[in-house]
Amino acid sequence: MRKNQFFKIFIAILIIFISDSAFSQSDVSGLIKSGPADAAKLAQAYLKPLFKGFGVGLNSGWNNSAHSKNLMRFDLRIGLTGAVVPPMDETFDVTKIGLSNNVRPTNLTQTLTPTFAGGNTLNTQLTVYDGANQPIESFTMPKGTGLNMIPAPQLQGSIGLSQGIELSVRAMPKTNIGSTIGSIGMYGAGLKVELLPLISGMADKIFPVDIAIAAGYTQFNFEVPLDVPVPSGSLSAAPSQVQDFSNQRIEAKFSGINTEAIISKRFLVFTPFLSLGYNTAKTDVGVKGNYPIVTGVTPLGQKIYTNYTNPVNINQTDINGLRTTIGFQLNLAFFRIYGSYSMAEYNSFNGGIGFGLGK
Repeated sequence: MRKNQFFKIFIAILIIFISDSAFSQSDVSGLIKSGPADAAKLAQAYLKPLFKGFGVGLNSGWNNSAHSKNLMRFDLRIGLTGAVVPPMDETFDVTKIGLSNNVRPTNLTQTLTPTFAGGNTLNTQLTVYDGANQPIESFTMPKGTGLNMIPAPQLQGSIGLSQGIELSVRAMPKTNIGSTIGSIGMYGAGLKVELLPLISGMADKIFPVDIAIAAGYTQFNFEVPLDVPVPSGSLSAAPSQVQDFSNQRIEAKFSGINTEAIISKRFLVFTPFLSLGYNTAKTDVGVKGNYPIVTGVTPLGQKIYTNYTNPVNINQTDINGLRTTIGFQLNLAFFRIYGSYSMAEYNSFNGGIGFGLGK
């Protein structure tokens, strides 16, 4: 129970940071002003390193040894991955992401803006125009967090089954962190099969190493409430439209699949390992509910808004490629220490502690 409470506090800290930095009310209000299609493109470009880094983290920390636990032996572990964002993903050019002609830089010489992982010195402003090329809104792009290492946690339990098979489970029930932060939940499962015991009972004497194949799936769900109000002094373009804006929220689902071949060798309490794997990670994020978006002005200069429902939806594959990992496992009686480094599109570090019974 204490470990579960610790993990909830730990994940809450991460979500508070992410929600304050990437999903703040002012940032969402600003991006929404550009209209559904353009807002989606801006959000995709800005959040690209967060999506990729979190996907890397979901696929990390599954295994630190090719040896499968003996029958009914188990361990519990808490880990953290830091995915390193390459410099090229710390900024993007707003004129090169396919925005419509209705959304243009206010200053045509200032088109570069930070991503989530970038710095906070750039101050790029965009102006929204109506069909008559009249400016109706303007907003400033979100600043970067300066965080070029994206964190992602893991909470995992593993148990040995028969025939060199090990089952791992990642789970946390949907938990409401607070009315302004929202709720989170996670689940996943993995399987590792040690190959040499399947070949012969003498295999461990013939081959001085352990060899295994493994696969794992993780899904992390996140929901946070929003409050994007009707622009002050504006009129509805269609008064008959629904005027209920109380259902605004962000719904996010991050999922990842990890497959790998592992080789390791135990030296007393120390076990180094090497693995080659293939990883995919997907993001499904939506700005849900009803939102008042300014779409024009009256001849007297009064803004007119249109109600858009579920204006932004992002469904994409962020990670899809090979990954090489080198690391170790340190067994000190029932206490475990884990560490590894992975090389891929986003390199990453993973570390953790665990508690277990037997080999």
